[in-house]
Parts: sequence; C-alpha cells; structure tokens
Amino acid sequence: MLFIEIIYFLSTALLAVYGIHALFNTVVYLRNRDKPAAKTTTTPESEALDLAFVTVQLPVYNERHVVNRLIEAVAHLDWPADRLQIQVLDDSSDDTVQMVAEVVARLRRNGTRIEHVRRPDRVGYKAGALTYGMQTAKGEYIAIFDADFVPPPDFLHRTLPSFSDPAIGCVQTRWGHLNPEVSHLTRAQALGIDGHFTVEQHARNSLGAFLNFNGTAGIWRRSCMEQVGGWQGDTLTEDLDLSYRAQLQGWRITYLPYIEVPAELPVQIDAFKRQQFRWAKGSIQTAKKLGISLWRAPQPLWRKALGTLHLTGYLAHFLMLLNLVLLLPVMFIRSPFLWLTGVFSVAAIGPPLLYWVTMQTRLPASVSKTTRLARLGILVAMGTGLAINNTKAVLEALTGRESAFKRTPKFAVTNKGSAWQTSSYTLPRGPTAWLELVLAIYAVSLLIYGLSVGMWWMFLWLMMYASGFSYMAYLSFAQAFQLNATRSTHRLSSIVSSENS
Repeated sequence: MLFIEIIYFLSTALLAVYGIHALFNTVVYLRNRDKPAAKTTTTPESEALDLAFVTVQLPVYNERHVVNRLIEAVAHLDWPADRLQIQVLDDSSDDTVQMVAEVVARLRRNGTRIEHVRRPDRVGYKAGALTYGMQTAKGEYIAIFDADFVPPPDFLHRTLPSFSDPAIGCVQTRWGHLNPEVSHLTRAQALGIDGHFTVEQHARNSLGAFLNFNGTAGIWRRSCMEQVGGWQGDTLTEDLDLSYRAQLQGWRITYLPYIEVPAELPVQIDAFKRQQFRWAKGSIQTAKKLGISLWRAPQPLWRKALGTLHLTGYLAHFLMLLNLVLLLPVMFIRSPFLWLTGVFSVAAIGPPLLYWVTMQTRLPASVSKTTRLARLGILVAMGTGLAINNTKAVLEALTGRESAFKRTPKFAVTNKGSAWQTSSYTLPRGPTAWLELVLAIYAVSLLIYGLSVGMWWMFLWLMMYASGFSYMAYLSFAQAFQLNATRSTHRLSSIVSSENS
C-alpha cells in the first residue's frame, strides 16, 4: 500500500508542476501584455522582401465542405502574381478531387498561378504531402494553411517583413475563429485556443523560450527548413517536430499576435477528441524524439526546462487519470498524503487563471462575469473529461504504438443554423464515452464518501472530475443519438421521395 501512496503523491506533485507552469506563463503574459508588439521597421532588407517569391501550400484530404473557401481566400492574397505560387496538395479519395480540379482550372484561366498536386500514395500523411510539394515549390518562403483556415488578403505583406532578421526561420500568427458561438462546445474550444495563443505563445515569445509553429497560419524560410532536415513523418505533430529541430540548430521562431487568421472549430465532440488525440500523441512522440537533444543542447537551463514542460504538457491528462484511479485506496486507508494533496492542489488554479485572463483580453466588455464563469466552467470540465482520450494517446506514444494521421473533419458550420449531421464525414461515437460514464459515476461515489468521512478539502477536486467526465459522456451520447435520429429521418425522406417518383 505504501507503493500506491508514493505513486499517488508523485503523480499529484508532477501535476502541480504543470499547474505552476500555467501560472508562470500567465504572470509573464501579464507583465508583458501592455508592451507594444514588436513590428518590423522598414529597412533595405525588409523592402527587398517585397520582391520575394512565396509558395503557399494547402495540404488537403477529403475536404469537400471547406476546400473551395480555402482556395478562394488564398487566391485573393495581395501579392504580385509573378512572385506567388499556390500548391493545392490534394491527397483526397472522394469528390474533393473533382472540386479542387474545377476551382483550380477556373483560377488558372483568370491568371492565378495555382497547381493541383496529386501524389501516388499518402505516405507520411501531411508531412509527406508537404515534402512532395517541396519538390516543385519555387518560393524562398513557404506559407502553409490547413483546409479550415481563411487567411486575410494582407497576410504576406504583414508577415514577411519579420524575415528581415536573418535568424528568423519561421513566423507564426494567431488563430482566430469562424464559428465560436455555434455551441457550448465551440465556445469552450475557442477559449482553449485563445489561451494558447493569447497567453502561452505570447509569454514564450516574450521570454525567448522555445516556440512552436502550429501547423498552419504561418510561414517558413525555405533555407531554414532544408538545413534542419525538412518535414519528417515519424510523429503525428510534424509541425512541433520541425519547430524544435530548427530552434535547436540556432534558428528562431517569432510569434505575431496582432495578425489573426480565422479557422473553423470542430462541432462534433468525436472530431474534437480525434484532434486532441493527434496533438497529445504527437507532442509526446516529439518529446521522446528530441528530449535528449534538447537537454544536450547548449541552451540555458531555464530554456530547457520550459521546453520540456511545453513538449510534455499532455502528460497532465495521464497524471490526472492516475490520480483519480489511485484516490480510492488512498482515501480508504486515510493516507497522510491526502493532506499534502490538498496543498499541491493550490497549483490547480493555474489553468483556470490563465483562461480567465484570456477572456479579459479576448471577450468584449459586454460579456457578463456570469457568462465568463460559465464558459470557464465548461472549458475546465471539458479539459478534465479529455483525460481518458488523451491518456490513451500518451500511452501509445510512450510505448511506441504506431497509428495513422487522422484528420479532423470539417463541415463549414459557421452559424447555429448550419447542418452537419448528414455529412459522410461525421464520426461514430468513440468507445471512450462508456469509460467516461463509468469514471463519472466513480468520481461521484468518491465525492459522497469523502464528504461522509469529513474529507471536505477533496470536494472541488472531485467535483472537477465528476463534472468533466459527465459532460464528455453526455456530449458523446447526445450527439450520437442526434446523428442516428437525423439519419433515420433522412433515410425515411429518401424512401418517400423514391416512392412518390
């Protein structure tokens, strides 16, 4: 039993470290947020960038709902036509191929320099597609946009001046949102992403810590990419991998928070889980791949430590789940470690505070405190409820289990009235929903037991688990029921129409 107590103590202590890391990023952001954003001044070098040749790469795979929106937005980028090349790197296996072919043909007739690039297989997934495109890319700078993004026309004019600093290898901009008010799920996701870009990326950039290119809405210096080995498909987060390899070889990544590129948020809970799974597994794969190199690099200790916490951030979900599972035996024997856990739990204020500060920056003043608290509560519940999904991802990464790169389906849902349930891209309910339901019941049982024996300091901790797993299970089952009902109605309507005809 002592072994279980020690593991419980260690998991809680490590979890507190990640909470303190969130607090640290928040404090750094608050100290630097009022400083004017560093905007590149006009120099002969920056003026020369107006003549730079840029290749824009658009990796897509089965994106019939959003691919036209993406291509049209990129075609309207304000950059001289003779110095702009657009590559649609299309790995699709459905009617997206025909849609891309048609819009590319139309744009080419109108003078746009755009190519529809197909390859014989999907080896390497997104990393493979980007690498394949590099074989025919002519640009000195490579901009990348995923299918769900809509870049503004002035994107290149506002980002390229940063490359007047020869040490800059990559520029990342801030993600915005096309559909943040569609549902509670999209509101929570918007807040979570805003927390990363508003506080975390801003804090890291201010400190000169390791940053990451987020896979889209950014632009790379080609010579940097080639020097550090280019895209590699041995992790599910090829963007994070390339970012760290570049910085470990002396290049810098800069973040421009004043440039926003909006994107579509997943409206289906299982699509969101798939996205989180890929990010969690890929980040731990990257930590395994580059962790030793990071600590051997001639970098300050603080930079190595912050980089490690950055790469391993998704371990927090594994630690949360381990903490909950071990809580029953620890509570049953009245372990003294329970009191220490209460002390460590103070660090749990870190993530909620980070997102509260984010709301103060991103939400209009007209949004009431009650609404803000509700949004924060849903985000905390959702983050806790992801523990099973992301723990599976973490364990697969740690044990070296391979898995395919599975894209996050998008449905072009930008308002509450948009329908997505009849799309063939919808995902079935994942098996984790049942485990989430079981753990919700388990957490409620522990809560009742803890209160009955006077362990009142466990109340908020257990409430977070109970509400988190309950919320995730509810969303999974509710959307599955909605999908089945919609499809049944659709089939019935098809039968009636067929009989009438």
